[in-house]
Amino acid sequence: MISRRHLLGSAAAMSLAVQFSPVLAATPGREQILQTMRRATRFMVEDLATNGGYVWSYLPDRSRRWGEIEASPTMIWVQPPGTATMGHLYLDAYHATGDEYYYTAAEQVAGALMAGQHRSGGWNYFINFDSPAATKHWYETVGKNAWRMEEFQHYSDNATFDDMGTAEASQFLLRLFAEKRDARYRPALDKAISFVLDSQYPIGGWPQRWPYDPSYPDYQRFITFNDDVAAENVNFLLMIYQVLGDARVLDPIVRGMNLYLVTHQGAPQPGWALQYTPDLRPAGARTYEPNALHTGTTVSNVRKLMDFYRLTGETKFLARIPETLDWLETLRLAEPVRGRNYPTFIEFGTNRPIFVHRRGSNVVNGEYYWDYSPEATLGHYSGSQNFDLAALRQEFETLRATPAAELVASSPLAGSSPAPLPRYFVSGGHTGSDLNAGERDASIEQLIRSLNREGWWPTQLTATSNPYSGSGPADPVAGDYRTTHVGDVSDTSPYTTDQPVTGISTSAYIANMAHLIAALDPE
Repeated sequence: MISRRHLLGSAAAMSLAVQFSPVLAATPGREQILQTMRRATRFMVEDLATNGGYVWSYLPDRSRRWGEIEASPTMIWVQPPGTATMGHLYLDAYHATGDEYYYTAAEQVAGALMAGQHRSGGWNYFINFDSPAATKHWYETVGKNAWRMEEFQHYSDNATFDDMGTAEASQFLLRLFAEKRDARYRPALDKAISFVLDSQYPIGGWPQRWPYDPSYPDYQRFITFNDDVAAENVNFLLMIYQVLGDARVLDPIVRGMNLYLVTHQGAPQPGWALQYTPDLRPAGARTYEPNALHTGTTVSNVRKLMDFYRLTGETKFLARIPETLDWLETLRLAEPVRGRNYPTFIEFGTNRPIFVHRRGSNVVNGEYYWDYSPEATLGHYSGSQNFDLAALRQEFETLRATPAAELVASSPLAGSSPAPLPRYFVSGGHTGSDLNAGERDASIEQLIRSLNREGWWPTQLTATSNPYSGSGPADPVAGDYRTTHVGDVSDTSPYTTDQPVTGISTSAYIANMAHLIAALDPE
């Protein structure tokens, strides 16, 4: 996931929230950095973009391209690190350089997102500029046969909060509108705001997808913490209040924060599940996400409660954290699983770790199931986690000892007038589910030298997929697919390969540009 520099409500964020003033002081290599950034961006905008949008990776001849899964030539990806991420990066580059070319590039991204915005106001994982029939055909072929990619096995005429697609697109449109208050972007932004407000349950949570589509698996309507659905919606509403001062969002923000309290399970298992039914019963989601307590969600929600305390100064957000940390400590595995010390899923009632497995070779003959054995767990969905609970507990104790008034003074909820957003949003390269993304530590000199003649950074594409070749056989194909990312040759799921090819990576461009931007304006 992208590392952002806008932790709303923190003193650090407020110190970053200043109006743009380009800094053009001469620094060693500055002109080379500017030229490299411009050449790389010109390629992305003028040679690679599809109607202003992007997928995650491409072969150099564009004969194949991928988002989280293989895409057609008329598709762009919304899910990070896709089109909206590129828009954020262009605005970052605009702030660092003052060059209007980057602002124009961000406007093209906005055009692509607005063209693909669902009539409900949200977005799906991708936008297809071809016909609806072509989109349905993609779902019935490539999507349907991606064994582990269950969200792509069903076409649905609605929008999703999953994997931050709608949240990041909405945040980008807000940020672009705030830049120059250009009225062209307000209608799409207002639709996005309405989508978040209208889809919220009275208790405070949000479904994974909305509006409800009875043809899609039922978990779409469940209240969702998974993949930061609740957290990112609260963040977006906070940004709306910070920038626009729209009082409509205040009650939804409060209900969104209180959701974390009402879904906490309490003793003797004081944790959280990935999802909840509308009447607040814990629920499973995809077939490899059983109905169980989820340690990763629990740690993430503890962090969010601390953020909410920083925003409000209300001690109710801290009250249940000690017992939750104590419970998490009891779950440490006697024997690490794949080098990780905590199980991902915990059975209700027994406190026993449960582990998910699969059998078969493709979506036709395969199935997921769970038991208590840590042997041969899934390769694409970790059965165990690593947490630094000591550091988390120390952060909690430090926060509890800090006067609430000192924290709330820098909260966007305390502001009586609109405030600007941080100048920079993108500061990292490891994003989302992109198997080609990763941390890159090249020097500025290496980045300048490695940009090729065409204007892109050659990247080893360690992720690939089997081209669609029809539905798989009903009987399993010989082989052990229990821990792999992909099944037999009919499985269109992405997987890592030991024979990567050189290609074009959006995440590499984002990471390298963020590095160059930081060199121009190290803050």
